[in-house]
Amino acid sequence: MPRITAAITGVHGFIPKDIITNKDLEIMVDTNDEWIKARTGIEERHILRDPNLATSDMGAAAVMALLEKKGMSPLDIDLIICATVTPDYFFPDTGTLIAYKVGAKNAFAYDITAACSGFLFSATTGAKMVESGSYKNVIVVGADKMSTITDYTDRATCILFGDAAGAILIQPNEKGNGLLDSWMRVDGVGAEFLHMKGGGSRNPPTHETVDKKMHFLYQDGKPVFKAATKGMAEAVSEIMKRNNLSPDDITYVVPHQANLRIIQAVADMLKFPIEKVMINIQKYGNTTGATIPLCLWEWQDKLKPGDKIILTAFGGGYTWGASLWSWAY
Repeated sequence: MPRITAAITGVHGFIPKDIITNKDLEIMVDTNDEWIKARTGIEERHILRDPNLATSDMGAAAVMALLEKKGMSPLDIDLIICATVTPDYFFPDTGTLIAYKVGAKNAFAYDITAACSGFLFSATTGAKMVESGSYKNVIVVGADKMSTITDYTDRATCILFGDAAGAILIQPNEKGNGLLDSWMRVDGVGAEFLHMKGGGSRNPPTHETVDKKMHFLYQDGKPVFKAATKGMAEAVSEIMKRNNLSPDDITYVVPHQANLRIIQAVADMLKFPIEKVMINIQKYGNTTGATIPLCLWEWQDKLKPGDKIILTAFGGGYTWGASLWSWAY
């Protein structure tokens, strides 16, 4: 029997309709369009303004659209893994809420919280579930409502983030397409530079934590920039070395969309032409768990079976890694 691999067989995204442009931010904080584009590459970001809607609603919308596109019933789903740092609640987990909202009554679900690497880690985990032979239809969702933890008086961070969701379907494949290799790492030294201090067991919510703005994300840009470029370049290099690949063998690198300068620096370090790097940060900003599936969604028509792509990400903690996939459709 041929070896069973776990392949991405469908992808879909959800983008909220409301937009905050750089011009809008000029009114809110001391910044300007030219400054933002020069330092981040971002021109606009989408925001889920409705206070009655949360991360699970965006995730459920992406999953329902994916199932409709694939002609599948929610009852066909075996597992949903949700990558998010903006869960609806600490519990129940957001994956469970997504499963409920789409009617996936035969599935189990859970969340993975690994900051901007969450989707990368979740996709690898979902693939391994399929490779085990126990599950046939696994959906991995990356979804974040970053506007809920963004301080719109802090010009260093509010320019970066947007809200969105993306979902992929992972199924068995007998043609050798799918996940071929992965390389993941973490280092808690990064907690000092990229974190949200309030709300957990170390700093439970109080008037003091709210007054100190501890429930907003914090980022020290310079060390994060340095660690992100080094980490993603290292991860992609390791994947290529282990699989005897050159840039010519790779159709696209799919990086987490944190900052255009980071993406360009990684491409330069790897000697990858920028034309072979998926970039859409200008339209959506950093949507954390959703950035990689949004890229796959927008580029899916440019991919064909057998194309090799490398997903790579870097997130708070620190978390980082890369995975090599052979496209399946």
